[in-house]
Amino acid sequence: MCVVLQTSLTMWLDPFFTNKALQDTVATVVTFAVALTWLRIIDALAHRGLVEQKLSRKIIHIGTGPLFVLCWNLFSAEPWAKWAAALVPLAITAQFVAVGFGLIKDDAAVKAMTRRGDPREILRGPLYYGIVFVICTVIFWRHSPVGILALMLMCGGDGFADVVGRRWGTAKLPFNPEKSWAGSAGMFVGGFVFAFGYVALFNAFGNFDPALDLWAAAGAVAAISLIAALVESLPLHDIDNITLTATAVLLGMWWL
Repeated sequence: MCVVLQTSLTMWLDPFFTNKALQDTVATVVTFAVALTWLRIIDALAHRGLVEQKLSRKIIHIGTGPLFVLCWNLFSAEPWAKWAAALVPLAITAQFVAVGFGLIKDDAAVKAMTRRGDPREILRGPLYYGIVFVICTVIFWRHSPVGILALMLMCGGDGFADVVGRRWGTAKLPFNPEKSWAGSAGMFVGGFVFAFGYVALFNAFGNFDPALDLWAAAGAVAAISLIAALVESLPLHDIDNITLTATAVLLGMWWL
């Protein structure tokens, strides 16, 4: 009875599809629609000047990943499901590359995702963001807390580090004048809230076997978030998405 309950919670579309290939096709379309709708809403707000350009970048950074990961439970339990899910960030990342190289003109996306309006900026942070999502989806998928931890640390932690740092970051770090104590605090708190929140959520959905001890997991996530905040504070330009994720993955495999 318990196994049946966990399965129904884990794969939300299972009751509606006997054909699993069709289920994963529908799940891919829905996931892509959710992600693209979110991106286009923020693009439009930034393009019209309703959201400040630097803030729009981080709103996209913070919000896109959690929406995508939440949609993982739409997919079936078939081995190909993770590859179908990975098509979503892969397709969006391919679009980023096309815009960055000037193959596609998308002024709204450029304004929303760059600091200075240069399309080539998309070939750095946003590109790395998409690549990280593709890799973590394929390698870890929804049955491992490690990938979820790493992705949510990148979204919530790195995202809030910039937002908080720009607003309250007057006291700079002694080893990196471009970063602040407030930004690092935002990285730690935002990373922990997003990472532990999603790990606990997927644990409740029954994705992890065996289920996690949430008290132990909270301690591990807090420690990893603290170390990730230190990594984020280092003077490593434009590769935060890679260094943060790699750190979280290595520590998550050890402590979770």
